Formats: sequence, structure tokens, C-alpha cells
Amino acid sequence: MTDTYRGRCFCQAVSFEIDAPVLACVNCHCESCRRQCSAPMTTYVGVMDAQWCWTGETPKVYQSSVGVERTFCERCGSPISFRSQKLSDTMHFYLAALDNPEAFEPRAHVAHDEKLCWVNTDDSLRKTIGPDYTASE
Repeated sequence: MTDTYRGRCFCQAVSFEIDAPVLACVNCHCESCRRQCSAPMTTYVGVMDAQWCWTGETPKVYQSSVGVERTFCERCGSPISFRSQKLSDTMHFYLAALDNPEAFEPRAHVAHDEKLCWVNTDDSLRKTIGPDYTASE
């Protein structure tokens, strides 16, 4: 039996389900993720397209850079996910949008070269330079 995880935006208009297993759970330090989420870093889970679906309203899509789409709720503005053309068959959901974000634990710091100087990453997680959408669980 597959574990199903649910998530949503702040106002609950946009909602989704993902089926485990996820491809990866990582902390991202890139400037684009920081700006979209207004946070010093963000954490996401990568899920193959066949393993997730929208269950509420479909979010708005913003093309933040060439080959990258980010979704958000048009009502409350909550960031939900991003997709890169490099892995066009994978959606990356922001962990904080899940109802139970503690179900997953990050395995790496990606775009570590872009981290803010005061963010402490003194841990045993793998650190990559630039984006790495394949940091497996």
C-alpha cells in the first residue's frame, strides 16, 4: 500500500496529494527559491508526475526563469511548487505546504554556494554547488 500525503495553500483553495516514495527531500538555498518563499532557504520534495495530483483549485503558474515554472495560490499567494525543464517529469512541492511536513527529512543542501552567510549548515547533509534536483532520499 502506498502512503499518500496531502498539502495545501494557506487559504486551502489549492490542495494536492502525493504518493510516496518521493525522489528527494532537500534544502534549497538558491536565490530564486529564497525570493519566491521570502525565506532564507526552503525545503522541497520531488515527486514523479504519475505520483501527484491537484485536489482543489489549480494554482497559478509563473515562469520565474528560462525553463523554470513556479506555482502559487492566486487567492492567498502561498508558493506551492516548482518545475524545471531539466526534470520535466517531476514536480517539486515545498515541504511546508504539506499537512505533515515532518514526514520527510532533508538529505542534502542544494545550491549551497548561494546560501546566506548567517545560515548555519553545520550538519552531516551533503552539500552541492548549484541546483541538484536528484539528491535522492
